[in-house]
Amino acid sequence: MRKRERENPCWICGHYHKYEEGEVCGICGHRTPVSSDKTSLQVSAFPSEILPDFLYLGSYDNASRSELLNTQGITRVLNTVPACQNLYNNSFTYHCLQDDKILQFDDAIQFLEQCERDKAPVLVHCMSGKNRSPAIVIAFLMRSKGWRLPQSYQFVKERRQSVDINQAIYQQLQEYEQKLF
Repeated sequence: MRKRERENPCWICGHYHKYEEGEVCGICGHRTPVSSDKTSLQVSAFPSEILPDFLYLGSYDNASRSELLNTQGITRVLNTVPACQNLYNNSFTYHCLQDDKILQFDDAIQFLEQCERDKAPVLVHCMSGKNRSPAIVIAFLMRSKGWRLPQSYQFVKERRQSVDINQAIYQQLQEYEQKLF
């Protein structure tokens, strides 16, 4: 019996690799964090749906797995970290923010509004999906829904519990809120 016949396929991507041990999949490249709790793996393995069938929030790991993006119906990607490489330029439409210190809310929101008009599901990501990308999503909600910062923050936090915006980014959101309202 061959080794692969003894293993179960990964419950995330369906490929055969030692996903329970955190091995990188040789086909799609994802790595599942080592944990015995399957539900905690699901939280980090998939992007969070913020607005149904349209706006997703996630990490670079999510953005680096084309099969996952296709499964979610995502066709566009907003990359908030200039150092992150866009891996599938022939398969997805990318938009990248150019500054790694100050978030360009208006630039990002223009892209998201175009995605919304085109009815194109979009993933907004940073490295971990905890700081920069949630801030962009919060800014988008403030502008598109007319919500204030606390309501927008709470809405995103309820859908992605791992959100942890640092003080510098939160201050940028406060300044953006003052500009809007």
